[in-house]
Amino acid sequence: MIRPARLWAASAVVALVLCTATPADAHTTLKEASPGPGTTVSPPARIVLTYGDPVILPQVVLTDASGRRHESGRAQAVDNKVTQQVAGSLAPGVYQVGWRVVAVDGHPVTGEYRFTVRGTPTSGQDAGGGSSAPAPAVTTTARPGASTSGSSSSGWWWIALGTALAALVVAGIALTRRRSD
Repeated sequence: MIRPARLWAASAVVALVLCTATPADAHTTLKEASPGPGTTVSPPARIVLTYGDPVILPQVVLTDASGRRHESGRAQAVDNKVTQQVAGSLAPGVYQVGWRVVAVDGHPVTGEYRFTVRGTPTSGQDAGGGSSAPAPAVTTTARPGASTSGSSSSGWWWIALGTALAALVVAGIALTRRRSD
């Protein structure tokens, strides 16, 4: 016959394992972009960003070297692909794409990169950013101000919940022992 104390202990172990296991940090990443980071292209009509997982609430900002914005309308997300229309035809020069999406795990993910539009930059554009200058790599962050190591504040809630549940189980075991004595 299984003693109640052993049953409680086994239940406590199972509950502790189930309640303290944190969900996987499934932050998505930018897999592909058109125009791509560091590329030199003809003036694009749209920016297309493809992520490793479905995303929601996309925001895309396209700026030139002087900080002027060049998006038309709102970015649209369909599964893992975000499309942002470009306002008008882009003049030759260096452009920066800044983006923010929300991953399926609920965490915002941001990043930025640069590309160059072919031709000689017009006044107000960055003359030194032609195709011979290397563009910086794509920068991605899980959350503004957070490290990219995949840490999550929601994990602390799971730990606190597991600790509270373990305390309740220990109290239940103590109560069962006291009644059986």
